[in-house]
Amino acid sequence: MPIVSTPAQTVAALEARGTMQWTGDAGKRIAWHWWGEGPALLLLHGGSGSWTHWFRNIPDLARDHRVIVPDLPGLGDSDYDSSLTTTEIVAQRVTHDLFEILGGADVSIVGFSFGSMVGGYLARDLPQQVKALVLVGAVGMGLRRDPVPMQSWRTLTNESARLAAHRANLAALMLHDPARIDDLTLYLQQQNAERTRLRTLRLPRDNNPLAEALTATRVPLAGIWGEKDVTAAPYLDDRRTFLQALRPHVPFHLIPGIGHWVQFEGADAFNATLRDVLKELLPVQNKMTAERTHG
Repeated sequence: MPIVSTPAQTVAALEARGTMQWTGDAGKRIAWHWWGEGPALLLLHGGSGSWTHWFRNIPDLARDHRVIVPDLPGLGDSDYDSSLTTTEIVAQRVTHDLFEILGGADVSIVGFSFGSMVGGYLARDLPQQVKALVLVGAVGMGLRRDPVPMQSWRTLTNESARLAAHRANLAALMLHDPARIDDLTLYLQQQNAERTRLRTLRLPRDNNPLAEALTATRVPLAGIWGEKDVTAAPYLDDRRTFLQALRPHVPFHLIPGIGHWVQFEGADAFNATLRDVLKELLPVQNKMTAERTHG
């Protein structure tokens, strides 16, 4: 009979194929994971998430990249402390510790949802090191979006009721097709949500953090969204217009029939699109560098 792995075993197996390192002082540590060798690719997960937001992308991308995925401060296994009061402070913590992981090596950044805002600040603060920034289901630009009702699970003591709430939230926010919610998907959602200490939706966004950061950097940009992303649809053209106002001809891709957690629900299409986008963006950076040198 075939050996059937549990979701926990499946996650542990991928984690074991990589390397894990802690950075930072006690109480302010960040858990970092990486896989593969090659150009550095930093993946930043979303709110109430962890490195497993990239679970279906890491094996493919690690074939020719050094894929680096931290648990952002206050999320996953990384420490939470009361000083994490803005997205910019979260990003500063990551920026500070990134040097221990990368030194001064070049890096491309892919930021998902809340991670897009963190990535924007990293691109602003490390303009010589960050060679490209790809926004995935990005938020924090001050653009139109419809409310998404979510179910509270924190006060539920019955395990079945908690799982039902997590399943409902996956269907409401993360995935477009509820039929795609299998045991692994539900496990990832529960583990990530129930380890969350940094409530990212409660961080102030009056200044539109991503918009603020992007206007202060010239790093080459691209955007990838799920066509059915409830944090953006039916206003996806607003995102395209906003980004292309910052950078004419910004690559902007929609993955058909896929929701907010686009890199998971539509992993194959997303991985192929991301590879194409990085090939397109990195020559742009080389051209911009040459123009600055000879201009």
